[in-house]
Amino acid sequence: MNSGKLRKFLDHTIEYSLVVLMVLMILNVSWQVFSRYLLSQPSSFTDELSRYTLIWLGMLGAAYVSGRSGHLAIDILPQSLKGTAQVRLQILIYAIVVFFVASVMVIGGGNLVYITYTLQQKSATLQIPLAYIYSIIPISGLFVVYYQWEKGRNAFLTFKNS
Repeated sequence: MNSGKLRKFLDHTIEYSLVVLMVLMILNVSWQVFSRYLLSQPSSFTDELSRYTLIWLGMLGAAYVSGRSGHLAIDILPQSLKGTAQVRLQILIYAIVVFFVASVMVIGGGNLVYITYTLQQKSATLQIPLAYIYSIIPISGLFVVYYQWEKGRNAFLTFKNS
């Protein structure tokens, strides 16, 4: 699978996952409101499920936005540079992001998943292993690393060919 097809596949997979998670969250919160105010018997699992759904939405959404270059950025310096200096700075920024995300989200998040899996920690109400909940941290970190690596590689190839 070439880079363009892989990118398209990842984008569509993440988009679909975000839509499913958002629908799940809307249905869950709607049930919570319905059961609390109309049935006067609040559901016990909805708070926890909405919390975990929001975590997954936030982490996957951050990875998706990273791939689309949609994060807020202070771009005064990159905009003031031209030509090869601008491309070099972009490559440096991509490399810093890859290093940070790989070390914090992928390695650190992977360690968190491993520890909670080994200790068999479970959520209070749903009794879901917390390793499943935390697994989105290294997964989304891998997505961010891939997107940033791809952008850095493309910038490098542009720089090399100019």
